[in-house]
Amino acid sequence: MQLSLTDLRLFIAIAELSNLTKAAQRCHLSLPAVSQRVQAIEEQVRCRLLERGARGVRLTPAGDAFARHARVMLLEADSMAAALSGFAGGLQGHVAALANTTAVTEIMPTVLAAFLAEHPQVSVDLREQGNTEIVRAVREGRADVGVVAGELDLSGLESRHFDTDRLMLVTARTHALARRAKVAFAEVIDQPMVGLYEGSTIQEFLASVVEASGRPPVRPRAQLKSFDAVCLMAEAGVGVGVVPASVARRHAQRLKIKLIPLSDAWALRKRFVLTRELAARPGYLRDLVDAICAASRPVSLVRARRRS
Repeated sequence: MQLSLTDLRLFIAIAELSNLTKAAQRCHLSLPAVSQRVQAIEEQVRCRLLERGARGVRLTPAGDAFARHARVMLLEADSMAAALSGFAGGLQGHVAALANTTAVTEIMPTVLAAFLAEHPQVSVDLREQGNTEIVRAVREGRADVGVVAGELDLSGLESRHFDTDRLMLVTARTHALARRAKVAFAEVIDQPMVGLYEGSTIQEFLASVVEASGRPPVRPRAQLKSFDAVCLMAEAGVGVGVVPASVARRHAQRLKIKLIPLSDAWALRKRFVLTRELAARPGYLRDLVDAICAASRPVSLVRARRRS
């Protein structure tokens, strides 16, 4: 199959506008040219992608699948162009990094500030993703390095266990649970809660815990952009929150909050840095891995065994 980026952009325009004429105008093509390109695409994929009607066009199921893949291909093309433009300007290295919420907000900013100062001709693209997706992306080569936490299948990857953290319940000091030495998450599901924004790693994880328990979904009273804001809301009595201990202890020094360990086994979370064949990768990538590990307790490199 031979498709140009122009073909892909044209089809996305058709999918969004449901109109060939408007799509032609957006892509600066004539209507006959658009019709010919669509026909050529359909001949290549050997199935109908559009249903024509009096009021425009709509995607067939095959067309919907084609549009989804076309969007991914265009994003990858744009990402490649951005990365290569940097090299044309004298850049000598680029790192695609993925990390979960805690790492993106609490670990990586300090690490990258020092790393980029020491490597002025290297750029880093850091993005937040869920733990499972990070593992998949590093394994498939879509990311150079990943920072994850929790019990995950790390087979086929090189990993460094560099820290262990615990999820804590944070409450106002006057809260009814504030005197507890520990608490199970099931005991607080019905409490008013505050949390991070929808789609953040920790909120997605907690939602999966609630779902696995058979309880109805929990919507926090407030969804916020940072752990700092979660702790402030807890202090104000808006609700209880769940945050990593490494974060909570810092805020406990200045806020009137109480930290209560969650007794659930999943609350104890190991943090790992993930790569593939690190010894064969550029020196600056090895330096970045070392810098991440130096941000906490370093542990020796291991290759995860393939799980049966």
